[in-house]
Amino acid sequence: MQPIWKPTARHPACGAKRGGGRLIGRTKGGMSIKLHAVTNTAGRPIRFFMTAGQVSEYTGAAALLAGLPKAEWLLGDRGYEADWFREALKDKGIKPCIPGRSSRGKPVKNDKRRYKRRSRIEIMFGRLKDWRRVATRYDRCPEVFLSAIALAATVMFWL
Repeated sequence: MQPIWKPTARHPACGAKRGGGRLIGRTKGGMSIKLHAVTNTAGRPIRFFMTAGQVSEYTGAAALLAGLPKAEWLLGDRGYEADWFREALKDKGIKPCIPGRSSRGKPVKNDKRRYKRRSRIEIMFGRLKDWRRVATRYDRCPEVFLSAIALAATVMFWL
């Protein structure tokens, strides 16, 4: 008679025992994540960083700041509007094109014509969500999900 192997308990896909986590945060809209991206002028993604939904955009900005390529301008939305981020960009020789928040005391000058080009980034995110695996996030592990995003970006934009 052969022994029958039956697991007593299933291991979680990315449980706390292995140091992982789902990296999904609670927001007003429910459970979500934030994907921060750096693209080139054509809207092709270069770098990604993922945070939980309730985490501030400043965390993603700080993580992607060191790996920014040489550029003349950086377009970003209001979530990335901070004095320290603007100064860090200027230290790298990059001119920020980020509109000021409405709660900011002193208004910031912004090139509105150049800022309209940010739609290329929004189009890139829309194309990434055309992949069902990315749009619905089937993967529990953040590493596997980020790998799926990188694969989708490579196939769609670089091949």
